[in-house]
Amino acid sequence: MDVSTFNMKNKVRFSAFKKHLINRSTHNSKSGSVKGLSLAVAVMLGGLPSSLLHADDLANLIRQKSQNSSYSSSSMGSYNSTPNFGLPGTTSFYQNYASAPNIKAEHIDTLYRAEQNSMGASQQVLRTVRKMALDNKEIIKGSCWDYLNAAFNRAGVKKDTIFKGEYPYGPFIDTNEIRPGDWLYYINHSYNDVEHSGLFVGWLNRESNEALILSYAGESRNEPARYKVYDVSHTYNVMRPSL
Repeated sequence: MDVSTFNMKNKVRFSAFKKHLINRSTHNSKSGSVKGLSLAVAVMLGGLPSSLLHADDLANLIRQKSQNSSYSSSSMGSYNSTPNFGLPGTTSFYQNYASAPNIKAEHIDTLYRAEQNSMGASQQVLRTVRKMALDNKEIIKGSCWDYLNAAFNRAGVKKDTIFKGEYPYGPFIDTNEIRPGDWLYYINHSYNDVEHSGLFVGWLNRESNEALILSYAGESRNEPARYKVYDVSHTYNVMRPSL
């Protein structure tokens, strides 16, 4: 048998085998990408000599796998609410504050999301207080009010009162209305139900109204503001930053 006859018979066998794979794949799945996958599996497992895979078939297979990979990546991204700390920007953010004494490592992602998802005046305030608390570890003369007032002034924003109640009787805001960057006055259920104020960063447990709050204990404590967890169920006053 000469070489041309041998090659012709191999091509005929290849065509028949490929048709069989495609028919079986189409029967088993409605996804067109399975056809290319069956062909690829056949080559990898030795079912077909790779030399018989035509350039057109290989190009189609590569194109199908590339499209499937892109679709899979984009779909996963839309459902992933946790920041990817493998990316350069987010890795740097995490590493900068992972050992900070005034924020727990597991709360850094909440802070990061709050800054990234906020806009305008709210974002300016969140970034300003982070620099004051985590980067500079500043001690501000006065109370929690003085600290946040200084932060708003440095950020160059105004304070708009969007809800007004009274301690301890309320009324209290619907917590669904609270946004990152809001200056809250709330009943501190973790310490004798006294009144307290802090900057809302984000929710940690939405069902129980537990939030990450930037809190300042006052200059007498001689320590910078801290990112702490508070129950803000009974928030009676809210001021929102505005330009």
